[in-house]
Amino acid sequence: MYGKILLSIILIIGAYLLISRGPLVMKNAEAMNKESNTEHLDEVNPDQVDWKAKDDDYWKEVLTPQQYAVCRHEGTERAFTGKYNSFKGHDGAFYCSSCGNKLFDASTKFDSGTGWPSFYDVASSSSVTLRTDERYGMSRTEVRCARCDAHLGHVFNDGPSPTGQRYCINSVCLMHKDN
Repeated sequence: MYGKILLSIILIIGAYLLISRGPLVMKNAEAMNKESNTEHLDEVNPDQVDWKAKDDDYWKEVLTPQQYAVCRHEGTERAFTGKYNSFKGHDGAFYCSSCGNKLFDASTKFDSGTGWPSFYDVASSSSVTLRTDERYGMSRTEVRCARCDAHLGHVFNDGPSPTGQRYCINSVCLMHKDN
């Protein structure tokens, strides 16, 4: 008899916790799926800021949770979910959503079928930095923003001509601007 009462109490408390926390979980899920925040770039001249001097608290405050996880902690957005995966515009350029650094000309974007925006070349040799990434039991080349050191994605040697490169970049790390 006491076992049934105890079980009933546990079930009631569990149901209460699920119901009471449901909106919080949904709210966090919505925040995680929110597009990149670039409002912090509107308040300054991005070319005159020492972005590498910004600390983790700054990035946590100005970026969305997904941006923060990907750009500052080398996360990856799920394939085929990013805003720019199927983006078709060939005008303008793609910039770092953290610091506004020009990364890729829109004309170099192509459909790689991988689920992430792909580019065959960078806007300039000083746009990004590359480093070896040996996490998860494989060796890859990580792509980072040269100005703020944000993780952007990875580059592979299976892209189209003329470079043979495939810069596979998370959408949340990018913002597009027309010419």
